[in-house]
Amino acid sequence: MSQAVPDSAGGVPDAAAAGVPLGRVPARVWYSRPVLDVAADLLGAHLTVRSADGDVTLRLTEVEAYAGEADPGSHAFRGRTARNAVMFGEPGRMYVYRHLGLHHCVNVVTGPAGAASAVLLRAGEVVDGVDLARDRRARAGVVDSDRQIARGPARLAVALGLGMDDYGADVTEPGGRIVLHRDPDAVTGAHATGPRVGVSGAGGDAARYPWRFWLAGEPTVSAFRPAYRRPASGSSPQRGATPA
Repeated sequence: MSQAVPDSAGGVPDAAAAGVPLGRVPARVWYSRPVLDVAADLLGAHLTVRSADGDVTLRLTEVEAYAGEADPGSHAFRGRTARNAVMFGEPGRMYVYRHLGLHHCVNVVTGPAGAASAVLLRAGEVVDGVDLARDRRARAGVVDSDRQIARGPARLAVALGLGMDDYGADVTEPGGRIVLHRDPDAVTGAHATGPRVGVSGAGGDAARYPWRFWLAGEPTVSAFRPAYRRPASGSSPQRGATPA
């Protein structure tokens, strides 16, 4: 599925000293490929976020692909706005947004500049900085087990300490705050595909858009839920498009 594209951007961050086999930092050209290729190849990759409180690294176990203006499930479907502007820029940047005004969700921009495609980071296994990630999550809600620390896009953002200040951040810089590492030789196991979570209408067509990717059998993967339109005051919930 994947094309042969240079992986190295020159160097591995200090987080590797923790004993986690992080792999190399993909160059920007790696993210310029079709969004479905990048999404599949992100499974098993490691994402490190540095902060004054410490570093947290997780292994990505679930992602979703969104294909820009051609994709009715994408934030870019209706064109460029102030909110989604970074999606239309260079690949390898973070697109961060608040879902329903409550929770942050983080994406990595892919494809050539202007394609407005991106991969939503849905879930992961925290492999370094577990205590810090667990503490962040405990302040935001109940954590029954470590497998739930970053199970779902909002939980993932909280565990990593990501927010709107990280909008547009570059994940291709080895010395940056947010760095994505990938070992092209690592064995990640079989991955599964299916409909995207929280997307209905045309973008939720499971046959046409089976663009949710996850590592089969991985306990940190989130559960599938159909989309619901937020009801008007006094009305009952209705199914409807909720682009992720």
